[in-house]
Amino acid sequence: MAGPVMNKAGKNSLFLSVALALAACQGGSPGNNAEVAQEGNLIGASIGGDFTLTDQDGKSVRWADFAGKYRIVYFGYTYCPDVCPLDLRDIMAGYRMLEKDDPAKAAKIQPIMITVDPERDTPQVLKAYVSAFHKKLIGLTGTPEQIEAVKKAFVVVSSKEGDEKATQDYLVNHSRTPFLFDPDGKPIALVPIGAASAEEAASAKAVRDFLVQFVR
Repeated sequence: MAGPVMNKAGKNSLFLSVALALAACQGGSPGNNAEVAQEGNLIGASIGGDFTLTDQDGKSVRWADFAGKYRIVYFGYTYCPDVCPLDLRDIMAGYRMLEKDDPAKAAKIQPIMITVDPERDTPQVLKAYVSAFHKKLIGLTGTPEQIEAVKKAFVVVSSKEGDEKATQDYLVNHSRTPFLFDPDGKPIALVPIGAASAEEAASAKAVRDFLVQFVR
C-alpha cells in the first residue's frame, strides 16, 4: 500500500489487506500504524464514489455534497463496545487540536462516520452518538442495500458475528480503515490510528500531524 501511485496489482493487494484487517469491536486488530508515504499511500486507488445516504438529522446526503472539502471517512457502528469509540475519540481529538492550531485548515475538513450496522443505527441513534465526539462530525446511515453499495465502493468489509439473522445483541466485524479524501473526493491516505491501549494524547497528535501534512 505504500507508494505514491497504486497500480492494479497494488489495488488488489489493498483489497486483500483490508479484507484481512477485519477488526471485531472487541479489541484485536492494532489498526493502521504504518508510516504514511509523503505523497499519500492511497493516491491513485479506486476507493470512494457517489452515494445517497441519510444523516443524523434525517436529511438526504450525497457524496457530491462534500465537494470542495477534505473528508475524513470512518466506518463503524454505535453499538461497538470499544474500538469505534476509541478511534473516533482520537480522530476527533486530533481534529480539535488542528482547530486550535490552524482554524482555517480545520475548516477545510469534514469528518464523517458511516455506519456498518444500518439495522440499529437509525438517524436518531447516530445523532446522539456523533454529537458526543464533535459537533462537526456527521453520521450517515441508510438501507442495508445502500450501505452494502457504499461499503463496496469504499473497499470496506463487515459482517455480523454469530447469527446473521440476529436483530439485537450482536457485534459487527469490520474494516478499521479511516480514510482521508481530497476536495475532489479522491483518496489520499489512511488516517493513522493506534492500538486500543495507546495514549489518547499521542494518538490525537499523530492525527493532527497527519492532517497538517496532507491538508493544503
